[in-house]
Amino acid sequence: MENIIYEYEDLSNDNLKNHIINTSPLHKYFKLEWKTLKARQYCGILNFDNVDYYILPKISDSKTTNLNIFIYMLMYAYDLKLSNEQIANCKNQEKYTILEVFVQIFAQNLINELKKGIYKEYITEQDNLPVLKGKYLINENLKYNFIKNKIYCEYDEFSSDNTLNQFFLYTVKHLQKFVKDKKLLKLCELIFDEVRYSQIDINKLDTVCFNRLNGRFKISYEIAMLLLKQSIPLFNQGKKSFAFLFDMNVLFERFIARMVKESYYEVKIQKGYESFGGLNLKPDIIVKNKRLIIDCKYKTMEKNEIANRDDRYQMYAYGNNFKNIDTAMLLYPKRLDDIDKTIILGENDKKVELKMKSIDLDFKESEALNGGYEKFIEVIKYRIEEIIV
Repeated sequence: MENIIYEYEDLSNDNLKNHIINTSPLHKYFKLEWKTLKARQYCGILNFDNVDYYILPKISDSKTTNLNIFIYMLMYAYDLKLSNEQIANCKNQEKYTILEVFVQIFAQNLINELKKGIYKEYITEQDNLPVLKGKYLINENLKYNFIKNKIYCEYDEFSSDNTLNQFFLYTVKHLQKFVKDKKLLKLCELIFDEVRYSQIDINKLDTVCFNRLNGRFKISYEIAMLLLKQSIPLFNQGKKSFAFLFDMNVLFERFIARMVKESYYEVKIQKGYESFGGLNLKPDIIVKNKRLIIDCKYKTMEKNEIANRDDRYQMYAYGNNFKNIDTAMLLYPKRLDDIDKTIILGENDKKVELKMKSIDLDFKESEALNGGYEKFIEVIKYRIEEIIV
């Protein structure tokens, strides 16, 4: 594998460095210190001048293992199903990338559902018609048809030109900018031939309500949202490029949260803030039967360190405000050292036990060859159970 950049490491390619410095949408993903440009904690694909650069987490000494771990974490955190062939394709940078594979998964999943029939729903329309259809609109007829031989009506049309299909059409056209193999996306576009195309701002998109009629499209919708949120089109000095990057803070949190939820009962994954007077708190994971709060921190910790002051205050606030909690835990990815410390925060009846632990995400290539993704998940679940006792 070529063109590998690791999180938190310096970039050595001068052309790529200049491109990043001159492209403002990329500034949040990299850190400029004097003359040095470092990657931050965002991993994925950065395409520049028709060359793909993988930005990977530094977990193992092996490039292949780091890519495998990153792909496996994405699969598990976002509940994506990739075959062994698709995983292997992610490493073939001349033909595929992670983005290419994810787009193909989305397109194939969508086509499979569209073959069963395009989704239609009743939509209320108003139009000037030669014959009455539906409800006669008196005011509109006086306004528009005073001297015309037409009838202004309001009626329900069973139509494929609905919000969900408009979203899918926008997605398949948008994703064609980022992939070489457009065949499946083009096929989806043809099926949506009676759907109006319009630009969609996913940050302002109304929540789609799924029911028994359109529920079969929910997985396609979730993968589409993932692709749209993480893909970043970049246009600079006439050169088209893109990025497909994930914040490892978010990925690590989602990965651990799902693992804990599948391994223990009475687990609450906090979706929003809870208010305690004027204090708004949002821990990552609450394991009720263990009387434990876990916060995932994608940071580097060494054996002789303790958590920084802000993190200690945060965990102290959790322990003193959430009911039936005895222990708070800060969970880090293992870097160089195993982290296993316990300290007491506060005094008397306000004391909180704070544990600081690390989890080893490394997965030896010999293990990967014997079971791949399933073996990786099994190993990490076992390590989680060793930490949460």
